[in-house]
Amino acid sequence: MKQETILLVDDEKEIVELLEIYFNNEGYRLLKAYNGLEAMKWLEQEEVDLIILDVMMPHMDGIAACLKIREARKMPIIMLSAKNTDMDKITGLSLGADDYVGKPFNPLEIVARAKSQLRRYHKWNKDFSSRKSDHELQFEDLLIDTAKHEVSVDGRRVKLTPREFAILELLARHQGQVLSMEQIYRSLWNEPFLDGGNTVMVHIRNIREKIELNPKRPRYIQTVWGVGYKLDGPS
Repeated sequence: MKQETILLVDDEKEIVELLEIYFNNEGYRLLKAYNGLEAMKWLEQEEVDLIILDVMMPHMDGIAACLKIREARKMPIIMLSAKNTDMDKITGLSLGADDYVGKPFNPLEIVARAKSQLRRYHKWNKDFSSRKSDHELQFEDLLIDTAKHEVSVDGRRVKLTPREFAILELLARHQGQVLSMEQIYRSLWNEPFLDGGNTVMVHIRNIREKIELNPKRPRYIQTVWGVGYKLDGPS
């Protein structure tokens, strides 16, 4: 079995050295960086399975690094920060992080969260690797054919409007990642967000009514309250 690689990015060397001990003991390969620019260099050279990313760093901070990483990569990102308010967490998650841990923390908690994120990530990859061709996205029983512009659930054809299809495809291409209403709106409407939140909410509700057996307990499109939406199984 391939040894999993974790990229740890934090300018506090004591934290890096401490977590290195714990992750090495668990059999992980650890790459170390002390700012966002060093992290980018590692990503150009190595295949990384998970990133642990501090927010406050010199040269390139964690926010900028997270945004840059999400332009092309889907591996899980756990953000670390001394800022631990609900708004800080919401900001981190909405930028593309999969988890957010406040400092100080218990190293065992970080290891446990990393294991959880890796399990989920590999499960998603397995689900999506079952796609039949480059233009088909599949998550469990949900199949999206981007060439034919068709959607089916457990073999049953579902008719979506072009805008509904675009939203579902966007979520599918960022499977497991939380997208804020503003991100969805800006990506598909190409205009200032303003009151776009209500528009997105209505479209999500309509999609759920068409693809979910029970829209009030969705199986595919999950709401992350205060953050946005993601294509993922129920927690």
